[in-house]
Amino acid sequence: MYFSLIVMFICISIVPLFIMRGILLVNVKNSLYSERVENIRQHSETLAEQMVSEDYFEETDNEYINYQMTQLASIYDGRIIVIDSSYTVVWDSYYRINGKQVISEDALKCMRGSQVWHHNDELDIVELSVPVIEETQDGSQILGALLLSSSTATKTEAYIQVRTTSTIVFAIIAFLMAVLVVLFSKVFVKPFKVLVKSINHISEGHFEDTVHLKGFNEIVQISDAFNKMLVQLKDQEESRQEFVSNVSHELKTPMTSIKVLADSLNTQPDAPKELYQDFMKDIVEEIDRENQIINDLLSLVKMDKKAGELNISKVNINEMLEQLLKRLRPIAAKRNIELAFEGFRTVHACVDEVKLSLAFSNLVENGIKYNVAGGWVKVSLDADHNYFYVTVSDSGIGIPEEYQDKIFERFYRVDKARSRETGGTGLGLAITKNIVLMHEGGIKVKSREEEGTVFTVRIPLSLDRQEV
Repeated sequence: MYFSLIVMFICISIVPLFIMRGILLVNVKNSLYSERVENIRQHSETLAEQMVSEDYFEETDNEYINYQMTQLASIYDGRIIVIDSSYTVVWDSYYRINGKQVISEDALKCMRGSQVWHHNDELDIVELSVPVIEETQDGSQILGALLLSSSTATKTEAYIQVRTTSTIVFAIIAFLMAVLVVLFSKVFVKPFKVLVKSINHISEGHFEDTVHLKGFNEIVQISDAFNKMLVQLKDQEESRQEFVSNVSHELKTPMTSIKVLADSLNTQPDAPKELYQDFMKDIVEEIDRENQIINDLLSLVKMDKKAGELNISKVNINEMLEQLLKRLRPIAAKRNIELAFEGFRTVHACVDEVKLSLAFSNLVENGIKYNVAGGWVKVSLDADHNYFYVTVSDSGIGIPEEYQDKIFERFYRVDKARSRETGGTGLGLAITKNIVLMHEGGIKVKSREEEGTVFTVRIPLSLDRQEV
């Protein structure tokens, strides 16, 4: 990036600077030579008018006109050649080609009434051709032409001086800009080098460092976003370690109980049949508990996979919830818990019925498990144009406010002793949240201790990737 920035800044600053210098020099050069040409043209046109008025081509020995041409040639340090309509030289300020014919491209154009000029770089002169035109009642008549050449050595010297000065000035500016570009590139790239160093450090497993970048507002925003990501990674790493620890503990606990029970039986070979039956019953319960934990773990692993594995179909949500409550009523009846369903409208949605049933079943079962004897659990269903909403409320023991942000974590249980009594594994709400997220939905909880809990689930009526 460092060298790329330098090249980029050179291309957008220094290169245009030298292009501008080139254009400036061309304009200066043209301006210097054009100024000389314009002065010569004015004098030449005046001289051509005098030649017409003095009938110079009738009497070429006109001393006044010849003197004027000599003076003009001297003023502009050049040469003047006069040709008549037959391209014959009638006067030459160098007196070399009098009486000879001059047929050149400039002379031909001039005899057609055009003024022509150009700069001869090799000889460092300006050459100008001016027609001598006589205006009559019958029209205009070209009597001849003035072919003038003038030295531009002084103009060239001025141009060279301007070019040399501009080269020095632009070189200094380019050098200063190059230094600024290098310094700016270093300053600009430095925060990213710090960021790369931090990323490499984090990749080695060090999550305790934070990055504090200074510079542009966007750099500071990157620093803040990176630190936020770092906190999340740290939390995820701690959560992962805690999850592994919890899994080990939860799987080990039933196995420990089974081992203790089995060892007790082994140490009592003459134990009565009733004791054997009680111990075997406890062993079966611990095996069932172990099996439930394993099944929940497998379900959670499946939930962690991409939502593309959803088996989407069009489902009557009202019927799905009613069937779910029907299955759970016997469990609720054991504790005298009333289950109620309220549907404000008939709702059809494209969802994975099996997974979503599991999610709502977990919420209702929690409402039953953590309720008071003789309490109630109410399920309500509503919808708008885009989503349907399921609310599961209960009259249970509630969740302390400080724990409400953690209840969706794996194996997290507010009251572990009570959870063990009710047979909870601490995975139900984690599974529920994953299922809701797979459906691109959301879940919220509101609860007050000893007053009950309300879970609100929002699910889209259809998914973009639905497979009906």
